[in-house]
Amino acid sequence: MSQLTTLILCGRSARHVHVANRLSAHSQVLAIVQENGSDLSLKKVQQWLKPGVLRQKVSRWLRDRKRYRGNPEARFFFGDQPVRLDREDLRIEVPHINDPKVVELANRLKPDLILVFGTSLIRGPLLEAGRLGMVNLHGGLSPEYRGADCTFWALYNREPDKVGCTLHFINAGIDTGDLIAHICPPVTAQDDELTLFWRGVKASAEVYCELLDRLERGEKPGVKQAGKGRLYQVKQRQGRHEAELAQAMRAGLLDGIDLPLRVRWFFKDEQVPG
Repeated sequence: MSQLTTLILCGRSARHVHVANRLSAHSQVLAIVQENGSDLSLKKVQQWLKPGVLRQKVSRWLRDRKRYRGNPEARFFFGDQPVRLDREDLRIEVPHINDPKVVELANRLKPDLILVFGTSLIRGPLLEAGRLGMVNLHGGLSPEYRGADCTFWALYNREPDKVGCTLHFINAGIDTGDLIAHICPPVTAQDDELTLFWRGVKASAEVYCELLDRLERGEKPGVKQAGKGRLYQVKQRQGRHEAELAQAMRAGLLDGIDLPLRVRWFFKDEQVPG
């Protein structure tokens, strides 16, 4: 176990809780902050009520309700056990990750590292917290796949070898901070978007823990991203894209695929392809 002190910022889904549990078991965790998304402002409601935005949100909700029927994500990460934080005693819930309470907490606890997975975009003074910085687990290979639904887009682009996750230091951009590691999960012909994404997250949790050990040993991973790559936004994923990918999967997009787990660490003496 690492002796580094950590502050964990995460969401509430099963995948977020799984990663938080692994990190809290592998470090001297001081607190676990979960964002509950309850900060509904008038401006946000007005934005949602715009015809195109509302239609997209309803469509996505219906799609996810169908895909997540029976809570397969919880079964993937927790089996028959309930989804729960192992360190429930350290849990703090906030409406939004940039809540002033989080900044106050970070300034008071003074952790060595702030570890992030599944929160909204972090802005403002919180970006300066953490003696060794702030690290994020992103569900795509940055810089080529930044933003949302990156497993989907890698498959849609016929690039199953580029399904994976990124550990990176956080800056003010969206998944643009210095690269720490790329984690690509095993890929087989029997997989689909969700199993690949979840498998990538599970593998990344172990690499996240390894990062703590490396930092404690004095290693200094972190390489600037060469180029901006591509940023995928939630609104870009439309029904026609999903239908096209579904057709490609039925036609054998993953036939003959048998890729192992692949992990690449980034250190300053390496060149990162753009």
